[in-house]
Amino acid sequence: MAEMTQVHSGGAGRAILEALKTPWAAIVLMLLAVAVLDPGNLRDTMVFAARALAGTAQYIVIAVLLLAYLKATGAEVMVTRAFEGREVRMILFAALLGGLAPFCSCQVIPFIAGLLALGAPLSAVMAFWLSSPLIDPPTLLITAGALGWPFAVGKAVAAVALGLFGGFAVKAAMRGGAFANPLKQVQRSGCGCGGPKMDGKPVWRFWSEEPRRRTFRTEFVSNGVFLLKWLALAYVLEALLVHYVPADLIAQVVGGDGVGAIAIAALVGMPAYLNSYVAPPLLAGLMEQGMSAGAAMAFMIAGAVSSIPAMAAVWSLVKPRVFATYLGLGVAGAVLAGVLFQLVV
Repeated sequence: MAEMTQVHSGGAGRAILEALKTPWAAIVLMLLAVAVLDPGNLRDTMVFAARALAGTAQYIVIAVLLLAYLKATGAEVMVTRAFEGREVRMILFAALLGGLAPFCSCQVIPFIAGLLALGAPLSAVMAFWLSSPLIDPPTLLITAGALGWPFAVGKAVAAVALGLFGGFAVKAAMRGGAFANPLKQVQRSGCGCGGPKMDGKPVWRFWSEEPRRRTFRTEFVSNGVFLLKWLALAYVLEALLVHYVPADLIAQVVGGDGVGAIAIAALVGMPAYLNSYVAPPLLAGLMEQGMSAGAAMAFMIAGAVSSIPAMAAVWSLVKPRVFATYLGLGVAGAVLAGVLFQLVV
């Protein structure tokens, strides 16, 4: 009986710890902290976050519907066609489709593992790997809602450009003899959610099949809850940032039009893991405080490339030198994108 009690207690303790790691718990804890330390600002913080979330609601709904539709139709199988034909063509299409593929981070791992096992060149795979974490249909809409369409389009262009930059850089290095054997001997399969099918055809009228209708409903609910919780956290963080971080401090570090501020933003963005749904609202707050547009772009791109799921996908499949190349190309591309975006805007 004592052992059973300990087991139940241990299970309850783990459940509590897991609950405390959720975005909902973080939101509650932050609001409680404001209520205790600065009660007069609690209402303003909650109103700020609620209004920002309501303003993004239309983008959330469109993003969730689009993602559920792509999953239900099986449209992700079309991405495999990018890895057929000549190497230059593969790099071009991999960079373009990397930003359009509706894959979750863990689905990228088995998908890429299958491509590498089938002999797809590392240059094309690297192009897809670099562009895939940066943008997808939901991220594009969330970025537009938080930062405006010019920023969202700029990020999409940067994603494709970074994929091309990385793909052709790896192609040139391979011509010189580098990356002759890039794969690890033992490949891990990822998080277990399964990758997209490597064959088959999309079924655009998915509603004619019950399994696909069920997939649509499941994806709509799961992605809706996912986006809601992360965006709620993002807007609470933005409210706290606007209220408590001095604007002149942000302006001193990442303000101005210089390359130095953009490079600093990229270097800070790499270890500061923020998923693509949290980053846009937070950057909106930073830009209100004096962060330059170029620095915000560099921060967002570097953070996406170095996100934990994206890095796990690379590390789980390839040798350390390929992993280091991935990070190096990511930070260099982030700085270049930031500089160019600053010049354009």
